[in-house]
Amino acid sequence: MEERYSKADLEEFRILIEGKLASAEQEYKNLKQSLTEANDQSRSFDDFNELGGQTDKEYIAQMMSRQARFIGDLQAALQRIANGTYGICRVTGKLIDKGRLRAVPHTTQSMDAKNSQASKRA
Repeated sequence: MEERYSKADLEEFRILIEGKLASAEQEYKNLKQSLTEANDQSRSFDDFNELGGQTDKEYIAQMMSRQARFIGDLQAALQRIANGTYGICRVTGKLIDKGRLRAVPHTTQSMDAKNSQASKRA
């Protein structure tokens, strides 16, 4: 097994990650706009409607938080590509399978490490 991915492999992953990053950033902007619109809408003082509106805002805020974390993970993956550590499992030090990286390009763990961690929790 190789110790690091080739420049061609890294370029493939960089393109994949940049595409996901652009989509994630657009989704974050859409969520932010939705939250702004929800805050700007005038609502009746009916308790049921107010509760529903608050729940919607909380849901949007939660989705924004998740999207922000995802964006950060993608940016970190691009940084790992730049510094030459992309695709190396932080637990085992071995290369992460290309299929896993294509499916979850921001991952920092191989499936073996992830499964081992999950079994320790159980």
